[in-house]
Amino acid sequence: MNALAEKITEIIRRGGPIGIDRFWNVALFDPGAGYYATKNPFGRAGDFVTAPEVSQMFGELIGAWVASAWAALGSPKPFRLIEIGPGRGTLMADMLRTLRRAAPGCLAAASIHLVETSETLAAIQAETLSRFDLPIRRHRRVEEVGGGPAIIVANELFDALAIRQFVFDGTAFAERCVGLGEDGRLQFTLAPRLDRQPQAAALPGPPEPGAVLEVSPERDALAAALATRLATEGGAGLFIDYGHGESGYGDTLQAIHAHAFADPLERPGEADITSHVDFARLGHIFAARGLAVSKVTEQGDLLLSLGLLERAGALGAPMDADSRRRIEQQVARLAGRSDGEMGSLFKALAAASSPLPLPPFTPQQPD
Repeated sequence: MNALAEKITEIIRRGGPIGIDRFWNVALFDPGAGYYATKNPFGRAGDFVTAPEVSQMFGELIGAWVASAWAALGSPKPFRLIEIGPGRGTLMADMLRTLRRAAPGCLAAASIHLVETSETLAAIQAETLSRFDLPIRRHRRVEEVGGGPAIIVANELFDALAIRQFVFDGTAFAERCVGLGEDGRLQFTLAPRLDRQPQAAALPGPPEPGAVLEVSPERDALAAALATRLATEGGAGLFIDYGHGESGYGDTLQAIHAHAFADPLERPGEADITSHVDFARLGHIFAARGLAVSKVTEQGDLLLSLGLLERAGALGAPMDADSRRRIEQQVARLAGRSDGEMGSLFKALAAASSPLPLPPFTPQQPD
């Protein structure tokens, strides 16, 4: 048992089992030992690889999307380019490089903002982006970013926000919590049945015995805050994450350590904790606040519609055969649908103050 597990154990001993959301937030964000607060989890030397780390092409295409969205919104000057959860700064670096080369007017109109809670990652981001010699502002909360039109980009953001789980026993729901086993180790347990059961209208369908309902007030609150900002100030957001396009039941809680699945309760603070994002719910929250909302689109379809193959061909044209093969592998990793590939597992959703004539708003081309 590591030090953070001992801390969580003491919390439970004092007050009883805790919700998965409280366990999640301690494991990931505890200032002294939380996973995101103290570690650099990205890349091959970390625990997982995100799309921007797979290939520069991902960030270049998202940068092109930003430029197109800016133009479609009427080229507001100034506007705020905001990335929430910027990792090591790789995505922003590739976007800025693309804007500097292909859309200098867009870049000149932009003020750059990073929303990051981790001091460790903020330092890495500052180093990554130092070569651009631009005033890049860091904030701990999105509410700290000033008003005005904005284009918001977030890759693997919502899956880092905590969930709660409820299990249906055939007649009622009870909350799944983290408690202590007879051996004193952390284990999942069920709290007493809820006094107030979820309304049928809030459920994805009639539950079967054993059905697991996942909800995330934190994700809902962030989506609502972003939607309110875009509806009030104008702008657009592109959100790419690990998740599903339709609401449903299921236990999607998981931990990742050294690029492999791990026990979420084993050695908290040393593994990433995540779950599937409910994109249908995000879209409902955005639409309820008056935004135009795209269809949920697979990452592979989005990148292909933005010109992934054409960009790969241009990159590979002057290279030798081995280098071109590496680019082909990167394309497959980003857009493929096989095991270990991101194309269908990751989804994209866009929302804007008015419909935009670009993917994922526009229909996908038929195969």
